[in-house]
Amino acid sequence: MKIDSIILDVDGTIWNTTGIVASAWNKVIDENFPQVSHVTADILKGQFGKTMDVIADNLFGVLSTEEKKLLMEKCCIEEQKALLSNTENITYKGVIKTLQKLSKRVPLFIVSNCQKGYIELVIEKNGITDLIKDFECFGNNGNSKDENIRLIVKRNGLENPVYVGDTQGDYEACIKAGVPFVWAAYGFGCPNDDKYFAKLEEFAQLEELLP
Repeated sequence: MKIDSIILDVDGTIWNTTGIVASAWNKVIDENFPQVSHVTADILKGQFGKTMDVIADNLFGVLSTEEKKLLMEKCCIEEQKALLSNTENITYKGVIKTLQKLSKRVPLFIVSNCQKGYIELVIEKNGITDLIKDFECFGNNGNSKDENIRLIVKRNGLENPVYVGDTQGDYEACIKAGVPFVWAAYGFGCPNDDKYFAKLEEFAQLEELLP
């Protein structure tokens, strides 16, 4: 297959924010709902990739539906502040340089289950605004990841895209969307079988998949 485009996941694929996000969320939890258990980076690694409502159900189970929604909204606001002020490089090895090289060969896109505004923060913070041709997320339209992958494919007329992600959820979304899955094995999770299109031990190996 001659790959004509690459669609990227964010957390566990481009960068690892879990330590920063855990601290931000715990601050909000203490200030608003101290009965909720603190989160850790490892706990978040097991949750990232899910939609925000599912994460809230999984982590804030002692709260009512409205309280979960409120807490998640406050957590996302504090998370964005923390990430904007962060000066540490939290991208995975070689990601930015590789994206710069890849963008000269094929168009690049992002699809995530994140909140509205998060992808914009990612591309601004990492200086890759000009490299990403289009993006979509759960927070924008409430669609599942497979639906948003299909939306990006249709909206941009892609014929042979691949999706790069790191979790079973990413893999399942690709199966539903009919897009080959490239497993970022350095990330947060793994697919339940080995029927993925390719496996990356580090991000720079993406270059090897292109003709």
